[in-house]
Formats: sequence, C-alpha cells, structure tokens
Amino acid sequence: MSDIILKVENLSKQYRLGKIGTGTLSHDLNRWWHTVRGKEDPYLKVGEVNDRSSMSNNQYVWALKDINFEVQQGEVLGIIGKNGAGKSTLLKILSRVTSPTVGSVKAKGRIASLLEVGTGFHPEMTGRENIFLNGAILGMTKKEIASKLDEIIDFSGCKRYIDTPVKRYSSGMTVRLAFAVAAHLEPEILVVDEVLAVGDAEFQKKAIGKMQDISKTDGRTVLFVSHNMAAVKSLCTKGIVLEHGGITFSGTSDDAINYYLENSYKKSEIKLSERIDRKGNQKLSILNIFVKNKDEVVVGEMHSGEYYKLIFEYQKQKDIDPKQLTIVLQFKNENDELVTTIATDELGTKFSEVKEKGTIEVEIPRLQFREGRYSMQYMISEKLSFNTPHQVVDYLQDAFTLTVIRGDYWHSGVLNRPKGFIQEASIQLL
Repeated sequence: MSDIILKVENLSKQYRLGKIGTGTLSHDLNRWWHTVRGKEDPYLKVGEVNDRSSMSNNQYVWALKDINFEVQQGEVLGIIGKNGAGKSTLLKILSRVTSPTVGSVKAKGRIASLLEVGTGFHPEMTGRENIFLNGAILGMTKKEIASKLDEIIDFSGCKRYIDTPVKRYSSGMTVRLAFAVAAHLEPEILVVDEVLAVGDAEFQKKAIGKMQDISKTDGRTVLFVSHNMAAVKSLCTKGIVLEHGGITFSGTSDDAINYYLENSYKKSEIKLSERIDRKGNQKLSILNIFVKNKDEVVVGEMHSGEYYKLIFEYQKQKDIDPKQLTIVLQFKNENDELVTTIATDELGTKFSEVKEKGTIEVEIPRLQFREGRYSMQYMISEKLSFNTPHQVVDYLQDAFTLTVIRGDYWHSGVLNRPKGFIQEASIQLL
C-alpha cells in the first residue's frame, strides 16, 4: 500500500457572523491587551464564557466540524457536496490559505492549488511572469520553471497572449493558464476546485486527462471538487461526501456518488411545505409539485415523447408585482449534470395576476428526456426596479424528482431514446 501523503485529523473551522471588532479602536486594543495577559475578554456579554463550547448561538457558525480522512500517494480523491457543505473551506485549509480553528493537516511535499479564477496571479504581470511567480511560490528554482515553460504555455493555449498582462485575459484564459502552471510544476499534491467549470468542454477534457496522467503516471495525489458527477466518476478513485460541514460518507468514488445522489433524491421526498432549506423573502412560496398527463391524471412516472404538465401549487404571503416575476426551472440528470433550463424571461412570458393561492402550470408538449431520474430545482425572483438586481422570492434545490421511462418518441413503434432536453414549453400563472 502506498504511503499516506495527506492526513486530516479532527479538523474544524468556525466563523463569527457580523462584526468581529468591538466597534472602537481603543476597545479593540484593550481586548488585545487582556488577551496577551491571559485574562478574560472584557467585552463579553453577561453570562458568556470565552471558550468554543459555549459558542452555539447565532453569532457563530461551524463551516467544518470534526473532519477526519487520509489520502494515499497517487490517489485521486473526489470531494462531493452541495453548495455550502464546506468543500471550499476545506480546500482553503488544505492549501494553507486559511488556518483551522481546531485540528491539524499533515502533508508530505508541495501543494499546488487551483481554487478560484486568477488565484495567485498578479494582474499587472504578464502570463510568462506569473508562471515564474507561481513556481517561486511553490519553492521551485528559476531553472526548474524555465525547463517546463514551453510545455506550460502549449498546454494552456495562451501562447499568443503570454506576454500580455493577465488582467486583460478572459476568465477562461486565466483558468487555463493557472491550471497549466499548477499541473506542470510537479507538486506532490494538486488541489482543484470547481474552477474548471469556467473552461470550455475541450479544455475540461484536456484537464481531466492531465490529472489522470499526474496520478497514474507520476504517482502524484489529486484532490478534486466538482458538481459534475461524470467527471468525478471518471477521474477519482475515492470519494467523500460533505454535508453541513461534516463527512457523511467515505468510500470508493462510485459508492460516494451513489450515496450523494440517493441522499439528494430522498430529500426531495420530504413534504415540500416542510422543507426548511429554501431561500428567498418568501413573498410567494411553492407548497406542492406534481405532474399531470394529457388526460389530466396525476402520474408518478413520465414517458419520453408524451405531453405533460408540471403543476406548482403556491401561496402568496405578501403583495408581489406579477409583471416583475421571473420563474426559472433547472433539470439535472443522475450524474448531477444540468440537462435543460426553462425560464419565463427566455419564453417571453408575462403574468397579470398573483392570487392568494393558485398554481403555476408548466406545459411540456413533448417530453424530450432520456429514460432515467431527474432532479428539478426552481427559482422565483422579482425585479423591483430597472436599476436593481432580481430579488429571490423562493428558491429550492432538489425540489422534485422526475422518473422518465423510455417511450415511442419517434412514433416508429420502437422504444427510442430522445435527445435529452426540452425544446418547447409554456408557463402559466393561474
């Protein structure tokens, strides 16, 4: 068995919400003076104690709690979880961008990180200069970097602009160059966040191939965070699932993906009106979702090629301008990949009235999904004025699960597979 190259023990990270200071410089200095002398914080509220165990009130949040795992040399670890699960916080701690509140990270060798577009790049310096800067940060000599320079430039596809300041690069160019630098300067551990989603499909394929080469050929370790389950499945050997700052599953990448997807679908089976993970000001809330076929019969399964209506039962809590409402539906397949989107602004749909209680009906004349299970999330937003951004009214991930059965899509007498998206749809507010 390979050596353990990364070990995380009892890792926790806590953030304080709101203002961190006391409000005045003199009070901040007074607090610091008490701290260096080992005395209690003079600005604690009555009844508070200056230890972590009592910080369970709403002023503090644990982004990570009691994280433990090990990674062997040459393994590719997939880190899976929904937005807000703690993935990015974990990677920042592993990359030493921030430090843990509790616990430790033990790593052997250099760690190269690709967390956000442009991380570690100086905008005023050229692409070539930033390659040398990043290499120096990783502890490499100028000679070592120069020996890899042509390879990095060719892989990034930015040869024409390599002597141009990176502030003039597009986000796609920046991430291509950043990945090329991180992958070619031979770190023992490569940490890659969802940032690869910025690149085009061709570069994503190229980047995944490079990460496979790094792990299989060079025996280097990769930590990979992605919402693309197909990429995780093809690249990773092991996987962990994060939820609410803790590890809920650890095992092979296939088992981790299955656990994550099954858990997502289980959540969608909870009564919609009881879901507490929704976001928005709740001027209007979706209470129930169901599907009707062409005969107005409520169905639990759908056949590709058939007519269906998605019915959303809503309740209005506060006055809302129907003309400023936008409704967006997104559908994802079992690999958590976005399949299609339906949006009222793209359809040119406008509403004239919002009742106290009513329905939103999404008519799909001919369902073009392949057989399988699909999760749907929705967002209802309101634009209050021309100069202000949309305000979220009601937003919920994994709000509903669609089970699609293969149907006679082409009316050929054979059960055929459709293309896998929705070409025609209409939305009504009733």
